[in-house]
This record gives sequence, structure tokens and C-alpha cells, in this order.
Amino acid sequence: MDFNNIQFVIPCLFGLESFVKEELNELNIKVLEVADGRITCEGGLHDIARANLSLRCAERVLIRLSRFKAESFEDLYQGVKKIPFEDIIGKTDAFPVSGHSLRSKLASIPDCQKIIKKAIVDRLKTKYHIDWFEETGNKYSISFMIMKDMVDIMLDTSGEGLHKRGYREKGSEAPLKETLAAAIVKCSRYNGRDALFDPMCGSGTIAIEGAMIAANIAPGLKRRFAIEDFSFFDKKIMADERAAALDRINKKEFTIFASDIDPDMAALTLHNAKLAGVERFLKVTVADVRNFKSDEEYGTIICNPPYGERLLDRERAEELYKEMGKAFLPHIKWRFYIITPDEYFERYFGKKADKKRKLYNGMMKCDLYQYFKISKKEQ
Repeated sequence: MDFNNIQFVIPCLFGLESFVKEELNELNIKVLEVADGRITCEGGLHDIARANLSLRCAERVLIRLSRFKAESFEDLYQGVKKIPFEDIIGKTDAFPVSGHSLRSKLASIPDCQKIIKKAIVDRLKTKYHIDWFEETGNKYSISFMIMKDMVDIMLDTSGEGLHKRGYREKGSEAPLKETLAAAIVKCSRYNGRDALFDPMCGSGTIAIEGAMIAANIAPGLKRRFAIEDFSFFDKKIMADERAAALDRINKKEFTIFASDIDPDMAALTLHNAKLAGVERFLKVTVADVRNFKSDEEYGTIICNPPYGERLLDRERAEELYKEMGKAFLPHIKWRFYIITPDEYFERYFGKKADKKRKLYNGMMKCDLYQYFKISKKEQ
């Protein structure tokens, strides 16, 4: 198998495809195709290492081992059996199988898992001349995606999802996923110049991701990836990419303001910021969002307020939105980015958003309400 010219697939949350594509272009990684929830790229092992280290809005990096059509389990078995797994998996290595199937004749995930596992085992039996695989060595997680009868068989190079940055030991009661928080910060075009506030910071994800973006700190610098244990991967590749990522960190000075009404959450934000290495950029306080004020002429608020299905009942959430509008809207030259699944948010906030963007926090559909235009009357 030629690892110098690889197709690899990068899954992401629905709605974040354009952010991931933009990041890939910045990393000089060739994009082949953009589809719902995933981007297909082409490159070598250096590109895969760089993607794992530096992508902020993606979920994983998967090497595409094969792509073929399968309308029956026999098609699936034969397609998988053709893949030279002996170039990847050793006699003692583990190779768990997981995946998804959408709008395909092969709809049973457990059955697909069994067929794919059997095909891999049968292939390796003929190559290694053994009948039993103890699977106690390195782990090579095999992922499959069947969409409209087209099968992708892939090798997971990330291990834990890329949203696992390594700085959040525990979260708030309903945390915002790191990849989604990074996308919202990128949507705001925050770059460390104007003031950035998160007045309902919870565990600090938005503020920390904002600091990492402004300082250009690669999100994967404090963690390891599955590919680092692969037999075909030269560890010097990751060392080189880590060194390059460290060189890209800038020396910019800026301050991000984070606050929460709960002292425990404010303390947790500061703790997580220290783990991320960005505590010097954050000013964390205990404060009620309803009392929000600032003397800054220009600034940006990004927040993930509690809502009916999360931490507050609907009536209390709606009252909070009204209070947020009273506190935020007098700052007429500011920009606001507020994510919530509440489709009536604008009614209670007191102003129609300049733009709405559909995003998903896990499986929950949300809207990002964006306020950034200053009318002539307001200027």
C-alpha cells in the first residue's frame, strides 16, 4: 500500500464543512470533495499528521483503504477481502470494526461489522498462515461508511475524537463541543484585536478555543493520536509537524473575558485554561449576565445560554433571553453570536438576527444567531 499518496476522509459535525475546508486550505492540504458531514482529501502521512494536530473543527482523520459498491453481504465481504490489510495489521494487532449505513440495502450495522471483520480475518489467515488472532498488540480501528450502497472502508488515525483537546478533564452540565465552539469563534472572525466576551462561560470552552485561535495554537499539541503507534508510521513525521506547529504560534497579546454566575464554573474555566496553556489570555470573573456592561466601544460576545431542554425550564430561559437583550443591545457597535436550539430566541432577545446559521451540537439542531450590522440610525 502506497502511503505517500493517500485519500483520507475527515468527518465533521453537520454545518461545519466550510470551516474544515477553509482550515485544510490554510494547511496546504488538497481537498478533493466536500459532502454533508465530511471532506475527502489527498496527500501523504505528513498531511495526515498535520491535519490531526491542527484541525479545529473536524472530528477525525480516516485513511480511505477502499471504496466500492455493495448491494449484498457477499459484495461487502469480497470488497473488503481484496484490501491488503497485511500491509497494516500485524499478527498480534487488534482491529475493531465500527461504522454507519445510510440509505443502503445493507442497513444492519451489527451484520456489516461481522462481515467486515470476517473478511479481514480470512485475508490475514491466508497471509500469516494462522487461525487465531489474539489482538493484544497495537490497535488499528477500522471504520466503515455505507451511503447509497457505496462502501468506504477506512483506518482511523486519530484515536479519540479530535474534539478531545486534552484540556477539559470535566465539563459543565451541558458543555459545548470544542469543535463547534471553535467554528463559532471562527465564524465571528475574532483575531485577538477587539475585546471578546463569554458572559456565560460554563467550563470555558468558547473562551479557550478563542484564545487558541488568536494565538494560533494547534489544538492537538497536548495529546497523542492513534497513528503514532502504527507500524508503517515514522514517528519523526509527527515530531516534525509538532515542531512546525509550535513555530506557527504567534506572540500576540490579547485578553478574553469570561464570566459565569456560578463560582464553581468560573473556577473550572480558569482550571481548564491552565491545562490548555492559555490562562494568561483569560480574565475570569463571577458575574450575572443580566448585569453585563463594558466601556469598550467595539467588542464581540459569543455565548451558549441555557435553554428549556438543558438547564432552565422554558419560561425561565425566555426571561433570561429578554434580560440578555436588555444588557447586550445598548452596545450598539458590538457583535453578538448566540447559539441556541430555541427557534423563538429573537422574539425574546428583542431584535431579529442579521444572519442565522444552522449547526448541530452533537445530535441537537441549533441556530447560531448573528448580530453584526450597525444601522445608520445606530451609528
